[in-house]
Amino acid sequence: MPTSHLSIAKKLASLLCLILTLFLCSGLYGIFKLRAITQEMNTMFDQSLAIERIASDWYRNFTNAVQRTTATVKSSDPALATLFSAIAIEGSKQSSVQQQQIKERLVDESDKRLFAEIGEHRKVFLAVRDEINKLKAAGDAAAAEQMFNDKYLPVSAATDSKIKELLSRQRQRLDEAGERIRSASTQATALLSALCAGSILLGALLAWRISLSITRPLKDAREVAHKIANMDLSGQAIQVHSGDETGELLQALSSMRTALETTLLDVRQVAEHIATATGEIASGNADLSHRTEETATHLQSTASAMEQLSATVHQSADAASTANQLASTAASVAARGGEVVSKVVSTMDEINQSSRKINDIIGVIDGIAFQTNILALNAAVEAARAGEQGRGFAVVAGEVRNLAQRSAQAAREIKGLIGTSVEKVSDGSRLVQEAGSTMQDIVNSVQRVSDIIGEITAASVEQSNGIRQVGTSVTQLDQMTQQNAALVEESAAAAQSLREQAARLAETVGRFQLNQASPALAQANHRRPLLG
Repeated sequence: MPTSHLSIAKKLASLLCLILTLFLCSGLYGIFKLRAITQEMNTMFDQSLAIERIASDWYRNFTNAVQRTTATVKSSDPALATLFSAIAIEGSKQSSVQQQQIKERLVDESDKRLFAEIGEHRKVFLAVRDEINKLKAAGDAAAAEQMFNDKYLPVSAATDSKIKELLSRQRQRLDEAGERIRSASTQATALLSALCAGSILLGALLAWRISLSITRPLKDAREVAHKIANMDLSGQAIQVHSGDETGELLQALSSMRTALETTLLDVRQVAEHIATATGEIASGNADLSHRTEETATHLQSTASAMEQLSATVHQSADAASTANQLASTAASVAARGGEVVSKVVSTMDEINQSSRKINDIIGVIDGIAFQTNILALNAAVEAARAGEQGRGFAVVAGEVRNLAQRSAQAAREIKGLIGTSVEKVSDGSRLVQEAGSTMQDIVNSVQRVSDIIGEITAASVEQSNGIRQVGTSVTQLDQMTQQNAALVEESAAAAQSLREQAARLAETVGRFQLNQASPALAQANHRRPLLG
Protein backbone atom coordinates (compact mmCIF):
# COMPACT_ATOMS: atom_id res chain seq x y z
CA MET A 1 0.00 0.00 0.00
CA PRO A 2 1.55 3.38 -0.98
CA THR A 3 2.03 5.66 1.99
CA SER A 4 3.18 8.82 0.19
CA HIS A 5 -0.32 10.30 0.30
CA LEU A 6 -0.97 9.41 3.95
CA SER A 7 -0.79 12.14 6.53
CA ILE A 8 1.96 12.19 9.13
CA ALA A 9 -0.53 11.31 11.87
CA LYS A 10 -1.73 8.28 9.89
CA LYS A 11 1.84 7.20 9.20
CA LEU A 12 2.77 7.43 12.88
CA ALA A 13 -0.48 5.71 13.86
CA SER A 14 0.20 2.91 11.35
CA LEU A 15 3.74 2.52 12.69
CA LEU A 16 2.48 2.43 16.26
CA CYS A 17 -0.26 -0.06 15.36
CA LEU A 18 2.26 -2.29 13.59
CA ILE A 19 4.67 -2.20 16.53
CA LEU A 20 1.84 -2.84 18.97
CA THR A 21 0.63 -5.72 16.78
CA LEU A 22 4.09 -7.27 16.73
CA PHE A 23 4.44 -6.87 20.48
CA LEU A 24 0.94 -8.27 20.91
CA CYS A 25 1.87 -11.31 18.83
CA SER A 26 5.05 -11.65 20.87
CA GLY A 27 3.07 -11.34 24.07
CA LEU A 28 0.47 -13.87 22.94
CA TYR A 29 3.17 -16.30 21.90
CA GLY A 30 4.92 -15.74 25.23
CA ILE A 31 1.66 -16.31 27.08
CA PHE A 32 1.06 -19.49 25.04
CA LYS A 33 4.54 -20.82 25.74
CA LEU A 34 4.31 -19.80 29.38
CA ARG A 35 1.00 -21.63 29.68
CA ALA A 36 2.54 -24.72 28.06
CA ILE A 37 5.52 -24.53 30.41
CA THR A 38 3.18 -24.00 33.35
CA GLN A 39 1.10 -26.99 32.27
CA GLU A 40 4.25 -29.07 31.91
CA MET A 41 5.42 -27.98 35.34
CA ASN A 42 2.01 -28.66 36.84
CA THR A 43 2.11 -32.14 35.31
CA MET A 44 5.61 -32.60 36.64
CA PHE A 45 4.69 -31.40 40.11
CA ASP A 46 1.34 -33.22 40.25
CA GLN A 47 2.59 -36.56 38.84
CA SER A 48 6.27 -37.28 38.49
CA LEU A 49 7.57 -35.09 41.30
CA ALA A 50 4.73 -36.06 43.65
CA ILE A 51 5.15 -39.74 42.80
CA GLU A 52 8.91 -39.42 43.24
CA ARG A 53 8.52 -37.78 46.65
CA ILE A 54 5.87 -40.26 47.83
CA ALA A 55 7.87 -43.17 46.40
CA SER A 56 10.98 -41.88 48.15
CA ASP A 57 9.10 -41.78 51.45
CA TRP A 58 7.64 -45.16 50.65
CA TYR A 59 11.11 -46.53 49.88
CA ARG A 60 12.41 -45.03 53.12
CA ASN A 61 9.66 -46.75 55.10
CA PHE A 62 10.45 -49.99 53.20
CA THR A 63 14.14 -49.83 54.03
CA ASN A 64 13.30 -49.05 57.66
CA ALA A 65 11.01 -52.06 57.73
CA VAL A 66 13.78 -54.25 56.26
CA GLN A 67 16.22 -52.92 58.83
CA ARG A 68 13.79 -53.53 61.66
CA THR A 69 13.09 -57.10 60.47
CA THR A 70 16.80 -57.73 60.09
CA ALA A 71 17.41 -56.42 63.59
CA THR A 72 14.61 -58.58 64.93
CA VAL A 73 16.06 -61.68 63.28
CA LYS A 74 19.58 -60.94 64.36
CA SER A 75 18.62 -59.97 67.93
CA SER A 76 18.15 -62.54 70.64
CA ASP A 77 15.89 -60.29 72.70
CA PRO A 78 12.20 -61.29 72.34
CA ALA A 79 11.06 -57.90 73.58
CA LEU A 80 12.69 -56.24 70.61
CA ALA A 81 10.60 -58.35 68.24
CA THR A 82 7.47 -57.33 70.09
CA LEU A 83 8.47 -53.64 69.90
CA PHE A 84 9.39 -53.77 66.24
CA SER A 85 6.25 -55.69 65.48
CA ALA A 86 4.10 -52.82 66.75
CA ILE A 87 6.22 -50.28 64.83
CA ALA A 88 6.02 -52.42 61.70
CA ILE A 89 2.24 -52.43 61.88
CA GLU A 90 2.17 -48.63 62.02
CA GLY A 91 4.73 -48.40 59.22
CA SER A 92 2.72 -50.78 57.10
CA LYS A 93 -0.33 -48.57 57.46
CA GLN A 94 1.65 -45.54 56.40
CA SER A 95 3.16 -47.42 53.48
CA SER A 96 -0.29 -48.57 52.41
CA VAL A 97 -1.46 -44.94 52.37
CA GLN A 98 1.60 -43.97 50.34
CA GLN A 99 1.03 -46.89 48.00
CA GLN A 100 -2.54 -45.73 47.42
CA GLN A 101 -1.39 -42.15 46.72
CA ILE A 102 1.12 -43.41 44.19
CA LYS A 103 -1.50 -45.57 42.53
CA GLU A 104 -3.84 -42.58 42.15
CA ARG A 105 -1.17 -40.51 40.43
CA LEU A 106 0.18 -43.07 38.01
CA VAL A 107 -0.76 -42.46 34.38
CA ASP A 108 1.73 -44.42 32.31
CA GLU A 109 0.75 -48.08 31.73
CA SER A 110 4.28 -49.36 32.19
CA ASP A 111 4.44 -47.57 35.51
CA LYS A 112 1.12 -49.12 36.48
CA ARG A 113 2.41 -52.58 35.59
CA LEU A 114 5.60 -51.98 37.52
CA PHE A 115 3.60 -50.66 40.46
CA ALA A 116 1.40 -53.79 40.34
CA GLU A 117 4.51 -55.96 40.50
CA ILE A 118 5.73 -53.93 43.46
CA GLY A 119 2.36 -54.48 45.14
CA GLU A 120 2.60 -58.24 44.64
CA HIS A 121 6.14 -58.30 45.99
CA ARG A 122 5.04 -56.15 48.94
CA LYS A 123 2.26 -58.57 49.79
CA VAL A 124 4.77 -61.44 49.87
CA PHE A 125 7.18 -59.18 51.76
CA LEU A 126 4.59 -58.34 54.41
CA ALA A 127 3.48 -61.97 54.75
CA VAL A 128 7.06 -63.21 55.20
CA ARG A 129 7.78 -60.37 57.65
CA ASP A 130 4.73 -61.19 59.73
CA GLU A 131 5.64 -64.88 59.74
CA ILE A 132 9.16 -64.08 60.86
CA ASN A 133 7.82 -61.88 63.66
CA LYS A 134 5.53 -64.69 64.76
CA LEU A 135 8.37 -67.25 64.76
CA LYS A 136 10.57 -64.84 66.63
CA ALA A 137 7.81 -64.18 69.17
CA ALA A 138 7.34 -67.94 69.58
CA GLY A 139 11.02 -68.28 70.38
CA ASP A 140 11.88 -70.20 67.23
CA ALA A 141 14.82 -68.11 66.23
CA ALA A 142 16.32 -70.68 63.93
CA ALA A 143 13.16 -71.03 61.84
CA ALA A 144 12.78 -67.27 61.77
CA GLU A 145 16.35 -66.85 60.57
CA GLN A 146 15.87 -69.64 58.04
CA MET A 147 12.79 -67.90 56.61
CA PHE A 148 14.60 -64.58 56.67
CA ASN A 149 17.39 -65.96 54.55
CA ASP A 150 15.27 -68.09 52.26
CA LYS A 151 12.28 -65.86 51.60
CA TYR A 152 12.62 -62.45 53.20
CA LEU A 153 15.89 -61.39 51.70
CA PRO A 154 14.93 -62.41 48.12
CA VAL A 155 11.52 -60.78 48.26
CA SER A 156 12.86 -57.65 49.97
CA ALA A 157 15.60 -57.43 47.36
CA ALA A 158 13.07 -57.82 44.54
CA THR A 159 10.78 -55.21 46.13
CA ASP A 160 13.70 -52.89 46.68
CA SER A 161 14.73 -53.26 43.05
CA LYS A 162 11.23 -52.56 41.75
CA ILE A 163 10.78 -49.50 43.98
CA LYS A 164 14.16 -48.17 42.84
CA GLU A 165 13.11 -48.79 39.24
CA LEU A 166 9.91 -46.80 39.87
CA LEU A 167 11.92 -44.01 41.47
CA SER A 168 14.35 -44.08 38.58
CA ARG A 169 11.52 -43.81 36.07
CA GLN A 170 9.96 -40.86 37.91
CA ARG A 171 13.28 -39.14 38.23
CA GLN A 172 13.91 -39.75 34.56
CA ARG A 173 10.51 -38.25 33.76
CA LEU A 174 11.39 -35.32 36.02
CA ASP A 175 14.61 -34.86 34.10
CA GLU A 176 12.77 -35.17 30.78
CA ALA A 177 10.10 -32.71 31.94
CA GLY A 178 12.80 -30.33 33.12
CA GLU A 179 14.57 -30.70 29.79
CA ARG A 180 11.32 -30.04 27.95
CA ILE A 181 10.68 -27.01 30.15
CA ARG A 182 14.21 -25.72 29.57
CA SER A 183 13.90 -26.38 25.84
CA ALA A 184 10.51 -24.67 25.67
CA SER A 185 11.82 -21.79 27.75
CA THR A 186 14.91 -21.49 25.56
CA GLN A 187 12.82 -21.72 22.41
CA ALA A 188 10.30 -19.20 23.73
CA THR A 189 13.11 -16.91 24.84
CA ALA A 190 14.81 -17.15 21.46
CA LEU A 191 11.59 -16.66 19.52
CA LEU A 192 10.46 -13.81 21.75
CA SER A 193 13.88 -12.24 21.43
CA ALA A 194 13.70 -12.66 17.67
CA LEU A 195 10.20 -11.20 17.60
CA CYS A 196 11.26 -8.29 19.79
CA ALA A 197 14.40 -7.73 17.74
CA GLY A 198 12.39 -8.00 14.51
CA SER A 199 9.76 -5.65 15.90
CA ILE A 200 12.42 -3.19 16.97
CA LEU A 201 14.27 -3.52 13.66
CA LEU A 202 11.09 -3.22 11.61
CA GLY A 203 9.88 -0.34 13.78
CA ALA A 204 13.26 1.38 13.45
CA LEU A 205 13.23 0.83 9.67
CA LEU A 206 9.70 2.15 9.32
CA ALA A 207 10.47 5.02 11.70
CA TRP A 208 13.54 5.84 9.60
CA ARG A 209 11.47 5.75 6.44
CA ILE A 210 8.75 7.90 8.01
CA SER A 211 11.28 10.32 9.48
CA LEU A 212 13.01 10.46 6.08
CA SER A 213 9.68 11.16 4.39
CA ILE A 214 9.19 13.99 6.89
CA THR A 215 12.70 15.42 7.19
CA ARG A 216 13.54 15.34 3.46
CA PRO A 217 10.58 17.59 2.44
CA LEU A 218 11.24 19.75 5.51
CA LYS A 219 14.88 20.06 4.41
CA ASP A 220 13.72 21.04 0.92
CA ALA A 221 11.27 23.51 2.49
CA ARG A 222 14.07 24.94 4.65
CA GLU A 223 16.32 25.37 1.59
CA VAL A 224 13.49 27.08 -0.30
CA ALA A 225 12.83 29.37 2.68
CA HIS A 226 16.56 30.22 2.96
CA LYS A 227 16.71 31.02 -0.76
CA ILE A 228 13.63 33.21 -0.51
CA ALA A 229 15.13 34.92 2.56
CA ASN A 230 18.34 35.48 0.54
CA MET A 231 16.26 36.99 -2.32
CA ASP A 232 17.01 34.03 -4.59
CA LEU A 233 14.03 32.83 -6.61
CA SER A 234 16.05 31.33 -9.45
CA GLY A 235 15.97 27.71 -8.28
CA GLN A 236 14.27 24.84 -10.02
CA ALA A 237 10.58 24.21 -9.55
CA ILE A 238 9.72 22.56 -6.23
CA GLN A 239 8.97 18.86 -6.71
CA VAL A 240 6.18 17.49 -4.49
CA HIS A 241 6.23 13.70 -4.12
CA SER A 242 3.90 13.20 -1.15
CA GLY A 243 0.42 14.18 -0.17
CA ASP A 244 0.98 14.57 3.56
CA GLU A 245 1.46 17.76 5.52
CA THR A 246 5.06 18.15 4.29
CA GLY A 247 3.85 17.82 0.70
CA GLU A 248 1.18 20.41 1.40
CA LEU A 249 3.90 22.63 2.92
CA LEU A 250 6.07 22.28 -0.20
CA GLN A 251 3.05 22.93 -2.41
CA ALA A 252 2.25 26.06 -0.37
CA LEU A 253 5.89 27.20 -0.62
CA SER A 254 5.82 26.59 -4.37
CA SER A 255 2.63 28.63 -4.70
CA MET A 256 4.10 31.34 -2.47
CA ARG A 257 7.31 31.50 -4.55
CA THR A 258 5.33 31.66 -7.80
CA ALA A 259 3.10 34.41 -6.39
CA LEU A 260 6.17 36.24 -5.07
CA GLU A 261 7.85 35.98 -8.48
CA THR A 262 4.75 37.35 -10.18
CA THR A 263 4.44 40.15 -7.62
CA LEU A 264 8.13 41.09 -7.87
CA LEU A 265 8.00 41.10 -11.65
CA ASP A 266 4.90 43.28 -11.59
CA VAL A 267 6.54 45.60 -9.04
CA ARG A 268 9.71 45.74 -11.14
CA GLN A 269 7.77 46.59 -14.30
CA VAL A 270 5.61 49.13 -12.46
CA ALA A 271 8.78 50.69 -11.00
CA GLU A 272 10.30 50.89 -14.49
CA HIS A 273 7.14 52.46 -15.90
CA ILE A 274 6.99 54.87 -12.94
CA ALA A 275 10.62 55.83 -13.54
CA THR A 276 9.90 56.39 -17.25
CA ALA A 277 6.71 58.33 -16.51
CA THR A 278 8.37 60.45 -13.83
CA GLY A 279 11.23 61.18 -16.25
CA GLU A 280 8.73 62.35 -18.83
CA ILE A 281 6.89 64.34 -16.14
CA ALA A 282 10.15 65.94 -15.02
CA SER A 283 11.04 66.82 -18.62
CA GLY A 284 7.55 68.21 -19.21
CA ASN A 285 7.70 70.18 -15.96
CA ALA A 286 11.05 71.64 -17.03
CA ASP A 287 9.56 72.74 -20.36
CA LEU A 288 6.47 74.03 -18.59
CA SER A 289 8.62 75.92 -16.10
CA HIS A 290 10.58 77.52 -18.94
CA ARG A 291 7.39 78.46 -20.78
CA THR A 292 5.84 79.76 -17.56
CA GLU A 293 8.87 81.97 -16.99
CA GLU A 294 8.57 83.29 -20.56
CA THR A 295 4.85 83.88 -20.01
CA ALA A 296 5.59 85.78 -16.80
CA THR A 297 8.13 87.93 -18.69
CA HIS A 298 5.60 88.65 -21.44
CA LEU A 299 2.94 89.46 -18.86
CA GLN A 300 5.28 91.89 -17.15
CA SER A 301 5.96 93.56 -20.50
CA THR A 302 2.22 93.65 -21.19
CA ALA A 303 1.56 95.16 -17.77
CA SER A 304 4.15 97.87 -18.44
CA ALA A 305 2.63 98.59 -21.87
CA MET A 306 -0.84 98.73 -20.33
CA GLU A 307 0.42 101.26 -17.80
CA GLN A 308 1.80 103.41 -20.63
CA LEU A 309 -1.44 103.03 -22.59
CA SER A 310 -3.41 104.01 -19.50
CA ALA A 311 -1.30 107.15 -19.13
CA THR A 312 -1.80 108.00 -22.83
CA VAL A 313 -5.56 107.46 -22.61
CA HIS A 314 -5.64 109.60 -19.49
CA GLN A 315 -3.87 112.35 -21.41
CA SER A 316 -6.36 111.93 -24.27
CA ALA A 317 -9.21 112.26 -21.79
CA ASP A 318 -7.67 115.47 -20.42
CA ALA A 319 -7.27 116.80 -23.97
CA ALA A 320 -10.86 115.88 -24.78
CA SER A 321 -12.00 117.73 -21.65
CA THR A 322 -10.05 120.79 -22.77
CA ALA A 323 -11.57 120.53 -26.25
CA ASN A 324 -15.00 120.32 -24.66
CA GLN A 325 -14.35 123.51 -22.76
CA LEU A 326 -13.12 125.16 -25.94
CA ALA A 327 -16.21 124.00 -27.81
CA SER A 328 -18.39 125.50 -25.08
CA THR A 329 -16.51 128.74 -25.43
CA ALA A 330 -16.93 128.58 -29.21
CA ALA A 331 -20.66 128.07 -28.76
CA SER A 332 -20.84 131.13 -26.53
CA VAL A 333 -18.87 133.12 -29.08
CA ALA A 334 -21.14 131.93 -31.86
CA ALA A 335 -24.15 133.00 -29.81
CA ARG A 336 -22.68 136.41 -29.33
CA GLY A 337 -21.94 136.50 -33.06
CA GLY A 338 -25.58 135.89 -33.68
CA GLU A 339 -26.46 138.77 -31.45
CA VAL A 340 -24.01 140.95 -33.38
CA VAL A 341 -25.55 139.94 -36.65
CA SER A 342 -28.94 140.85 -35.25
CA LYS A 343 -27.64 144.25 -34.34
CA VAL A 344 -26.17 144.70 -37.84
CA VAL A 345 -29.76 145.22 -39.06
CA SER A 346 -30.14 148.29 -36.86
CA THR A 347 -26.74 149.75 -37.42
CA MET A 348 -24.30 149.26 -40.23
CA ASP A 349 -21.77 151.35 -38.49
CA GLU A 350 -20.88 148.62 -36.19
CA ILE A 351 -20.26 146.17 -39.09
CA ASN A 352 -16.55 146.80 -39.25
CA GLN A 353 -16.15 146.40 -35.51
CA SER A 354 -18.34 143.31 -35.58
CA SER A 355 -16.41 142.06 -38.59
CA ARG A 356 -13.16 142.39 -36.68
CA LYS A 357 -14.69 140.59 -33.74
CA ILE A 358 -15.98 137.95 -36.09
CA ASN A 359 -12.49 137.62 -37.57
CA ASP A 360 -11.16 137.06 -34.05
CA ILE A 361 -13.87 134.56 -33.32
CA ILE A 362 -13.18 132.84 -36.62
CA GLY A 363 -9.49 132.69 -35.66
CA VAL A 364 -10.49 131.06 -32.39
CA ILE A 365 -12.77 128.65 -34.23
CA ASP A 366 -10.04 127.91 -36.70
CA GLY A 367 -7.65 127.21 -33.79
CA ILE A 368 -10.29 125.05 -32.11
CA ALA A 369 -10.86 123.19 -35.36
CA PHE A 370 -7.13 122.74 -35.74
CA GLN A 371 -6.75 121.42 -32.17
CA THR A 372 -9.81 119.25 -32.62
CA ASN A 373 -8.28 117.85 -35.78
CA ILE A 374 -5.08 117.10 -33.87
CA LEU A 375 -7.03 115.49 -31.00
CA ALA A 376 -9.03 113.43 -33.47
CA LEU A 377 -5.80 112.37 -35.14
CA ASN A 378 -4.32 111.36 -31.76
CA ALA A 379 -7.52 109.54 -30.87
CA ALA A 380 -7.36 107.65 -34.18
CA VAL A 381 -3.75 106.67 -33.44
CA GLU A 382 -4.67 105.46 -29.93
CA ALA A 383 -7.65 103.62 -31.37
CA ALA A 384 -5.34 101.91 -33.84
CA ARG A 385 -3.09 100.90 -30.95
CA ALA A 386 -6.06 99.60 -28.97
CA GLY A 387 -6.88 97.25 -31.80
CA GLU A 388 -10.29 95.61 -31.87
CA GLN A 389 -11.51 97.41 -28.74
CA GLY A 390 -10.63 100.85 -30.18
CA ARG A 391 -12.46 100.36 -33.48
CA GLY A 392 -15.56 102.28 -32.31
CA PHE A 393 -13.39 104.95 -30.82
CA ALA A 394 -11.59 105.29 -34.21
CA VAL A 395 -14.92 105.79 -35.95
CA VAL A 396 -15.84 108.54 -33.48
CA ALA A 397 -12.40 110.12 -33.90
CA GLY A 398 -12.88 110.12 -37.69
CA GLU A 399 -16.20 111.85 -37.33
CA VAL A 400 -14.66 114.42 -34.99
CA ARG A 401 -11.89 115.02 -37.51
CA ASN A 402 -14.43 115.50 -40.30
CA LEU A 403 -16.34 117.93 -38.13
CA ALA A 404 -13.12 119.78 -37.33
CA GLN A 405 -12.29 120.03 -41.01
CA ARG A 406 -15.79 121.20 -41.73
CA SER A 407 -15.50 123.74 -38.88
CA ALA A 408 -12.25 125.01 -40.35
CA GLN A 409 -13.82 125.17 -43.77
CA ALA A 410 -16.82 127.03 -42.34
CA ALA A 411 -14.49 129.44 -40.56
CA ARG A 412 -12.69 130.15 -43.81
CA GLU A 413 -16.00 130.69 -45.53
CA ILE A 414 -17.16 133.03 -42.74
CA LYS A 415 -13.90 134.87 -43.05
CA GLY A 416 -14.46 135.26 -46.76
CA LEU A 417 -17.96 136.44 -46.17
CA ILE A 418 -16.80 138.97 -43.59
CA GLY A 419 -14.23 140.23 -46.10
CA THR A 420 -16.90 140.50 -48.68
CA SER A 421 -19.19 142.28 -46.18
CA VAL A 422 -16.40 144.75 -45.41
CA GLU A 423 -15.77 145.34 -49.09
CA LYS A 424 -19.45 145.45 -49.88
CA VAL A 425 -21.09 147.29 -46.99
CA SER A 426 -23.78 148.29 -49.36
CA ASP A 427 -24.84 144.75 -49.64
CA GLY A 428 -24.72 144.25 -45.86
CA SER A 429 -28.37 144.53 -45.30
CA ARG A 430 -29.05 141.90 -47.90
CA LEU A 431 -26.40 139.63 -46.55
CA VAL A 432 -27.25 140.18 -42.86
CA GLN A 433 -29.92 137.59 -43.05
CA GLU A 434 -27.59 135.20 -44.73
CA ALA A 435 -24.95 135.95 -42.13
CA GLY A 436 -27.46 135.29 -39.38
CA SER A 437 -28.32 131.94 -40.96
CA THR A 438 -24.65 131.15 -41.36
CA MET A 439 -23.97 132.08 -37.73
CA GLN A 440 -26.81 129.82 -36.70
CA ASP A 441 -25.20 127.04 -38.67
CA ILE A 442 -21.94 127.81 -36.95
CA VAL A 443 -23.64 127.69 -33.57
CA ASN A 444 -25.20 124.38 -34.47
CA SER A 445 -21.91 123.03 -35.79
CA VAL A 446 -20.04 124.17 -32.71
CA GLN A 447 -22.71 122.60 -30.56
CA ARG A 448 -22.31 119.40 -32.51
CA VAL A 449 -18.56 119.62 -32.07
CA SER A 450 -19.08 120.18 -28.35
CA ASP A 451 -21.37 117.17 -28.14
CA ILE A 452 -18.93 114.97 -30.05
CA ILE A 453 -16.05 116.10 -27.89
CA GLY A 454 -18.18 115.32 -24.80
CA GLU A 455 -18.77 111.85 -26.14
CA ILE A 456 -15.05 111.51 -26.83
CA THR A 457 -14.37 112.62 -23.25
CA ALA A 458 -16.82 110.07 -21.81
CA ALA A 459 -15.41 107.34 -24.06
CA SER A 460 -11.88 108.28 -23.02
CA VAL A 461 -12.86 108.03 -19.33
CA GLU A 462 -14.49 104.65 -19.88
CA GLN A 463 -11.51 103.50 -21.91
CA SER A 464 -9.18 104.66 -19.12
CA ASN A 465 -11.23 102.70 -16.56
CA GLY A 466 -11.25 99.64 -18.81
CA ILE A 467 -7.52 99.85 -19.37
CA ARG A 468 -7.06 100.21 -15.61
CA GLN A 469 -9.11 97.04 -15.06
CA VAL A 470 -7.14 95.28 -17.79
CA GLY A 471 -3.93 96.34 -16.05
CA THR A 472 -5.24 94.98 -12.74
CA SER A 473 -6.18 91.70 -14.44
CA VAL A 474 -2.78 91.50 -16.10
CA THR A 475 -1.12 92.11 -12.72
CA GLN A 476 -3.22 89.35 -11.13
CA LEU A 477 -2.46 87.08 -14.09
CA ASP A 478 1.23 87.83 -13.59
CA GLN A 479 0.95 86.86 -9.89
CA MET A 480 -0.92 83.67 -10.80
CA THR A 481 1.72 82.88 -13.41
CA GLN A 482 4.46 83.31 -10.83
CA GLN A 483 2.54 81.04 -8.43
CA ASN A 484 2.13 78.51 -11.23
CA ALA A 485 5.85 78.71 -11.87
CA ALA A 486 6.49 77.95 -8.19
CA LEU A 487 4.04 75.04 -8.34
CA VAL A 488 5.72 73.77 -11.49
CA GLU A 489 9.08 73.85 -9.71
CA GLU A 490 7.58 71.97 -6.74
CA SER A 491 5.99 69.46 -9.13
CA ALA A 492 9.32 68.99 -10.88
CA ALA A 493 11.02 68.41 -7.52
CA ALA A 494 8.28 65.92 -6.51
CA ALA A 495 8.58 64.14 -9.88
CA GLN A 496 12.35 63.92 -9.44
CA SER A 497 11.89 62.54 -5.90
CA LEU A 498 9.33 60.03 -7.21
CA ARG A 499 11.76 59.05 -9.94
CA GLU A 500 14.50 58.46 -7.36
CA GLN A 501 12.11 56.42 -5.19
CA ALA A 502 11.09 54.36 -8.24
CA ALA A 503 14.77 53.78 -9.02
CA ARG A 504 15.37 52.65 -5.43
CA LEU A 505 12.33 50.37 -5.64
CA ALA A 506 13.59 48.89 -8.92
CA GLU A 507 17.04 48.44 -7.37
CA THR A 508 15.53 46.71 -4.31
CA VAL A 509 13.38 44.41 -6.43
CA GLY A 510 16.35 43.79 -8.72
CA ARG A 511 18.18 42.12 -5.83
CA PHE A 512 15.86 39.13 -6.19
CA GLN A 513 17.26 36.48 -8.50
CA LEU A 514 14.40 35.20 -10.61
CA ASN A 515 14.17 31.97 -12.54
CA GLN A 516 14.35 32.88 -16.22
CA ALA A 517 12.40 29.74 -17.14
CA SER A 518 9.58 30.27 -14.66
CA PRO A 519 6.00 30.58 -15.97
CA ALA A 520 5.57 33.78 -13.94
CA LEU A 521 8.44 35.46 -15.81
CA ALA A 522 7.08 34.32 -19.19
CA GLN A 523 3.63 35.63 -18.28
CA ALA A 524 5.12 38.94 -17.05
CA ASN A 525 7.11 39.34 -20.29
CA HIS A 526 3.93 38.68 -22.22
CA ARG A 527 2.14 41.39 -20.25
CA ARG A 528 4.98 43.93 -20.53
CA PRO A 529 3.79 45.53 -23.83
CA LEU A 530 0.38 45.99 -22.29
CA LEU A 531 1.83 47.76 -19.28
CA GLY A 532 4.08 49.96 -21.41
